[in-house]
Amino acid sequence: MTIARQDAWTHDEDLLLAEVVLRHIREGSTQLKAFEEVGKQLSRTSAACGFRWNSFVRKQYKSGIELAKKQRKEQVVNNPGMERDSVASVENVTIEEKTPEHEDKESITLQEVILYLSKMDEFFQLDNKEKERISERSLFLERENARLLEENVLLKENLKAVEEDYRALMQIMERARKLSVQEDEKTNPKVSFQMDKNGNLERVNK
Repeated sequence: MTIARQDAWTHDEDLLLAEVVLRHIREGSTQLKAFEEVGKQLSRTSAACGFRWNSFVRKQYKSGIELAKKQRKEQVVNNPGMERDSVASVENVTIEEKTPEHEDKESITLQEVILYLSKMDEFFQLDNKEKERISERSLFLERENARLLEENVLLKENLKAVEEDYRALMQIMERARKLSVQEDEKTNPKVSFQMDKNGNLERVNK
């Protein structure tokens, strides 16, 4: 007796499920038959395969499903003898998908539901953690920006103070130079001073 698996689905199993379901759609068969085929290959119940298809895999193959339906219609047009069987198959899809009796009394186990919900919960937890990380990073950058703005203001104020001190020092030096020249002219009228190219005073005899 084959034991139905209850472990997580792998990527290869999802691919197999998608390939078989799309093939059954193209051939005018039912999804239930596709689930049964995949279930036998993977040792899973057809209900588990249907649950996996409807909850996850189908969303990844919307364009593939539309293409498979289009190919099925083209086959019916090209082979009129298939039209009655194809229509019956389409009707069976609706009936079998909506009627519980056609699932061979198989149902989704509680463990499969718990596993699915756990995976979804992990996904949302990761999403919330990522949002928290981005929020913390944003808060850190805001604080760092405020600190840098404050530091920039202080640097500008310090630069302004240095510039004012420099101008005051130059004014003092200029007054001292003029006083020195005036004193020399009083004590020695024949001597004067002039500024050389380097900004230094040099004595000049009159």
